[in-house]
Amino acid sequence: MDVFKFLLGFLEKLDERKMHYRINKIRESILIEIAVPGQRWEVEFMADGTVEVEKFLSDGTIFDSGEIDLLLREFSG
Repeated sequence: MDVFKFLLGFLEKLDERKMHYRINKIRESILIEIAVPGQRWEVEFMADGTVEVEKFLSDGTIFDSGEIDLLLREFSG
């Protein structure tokens, strides 16, 4: 598979559907982050030609501002 052609085709499909995305470079890959209602997707195009997809799903729970302190405490180094 030509990963470059696949990446360009994928971006065209996102554009056609007017889906919001960001492009980043991490390690040896190009990362496309897509935001849709209730989900966030990460599609990673690796230098070796592999493609990985990770989906983050929301259960719809909304937290108040108190959650910020909890998150900072829990995930600070």
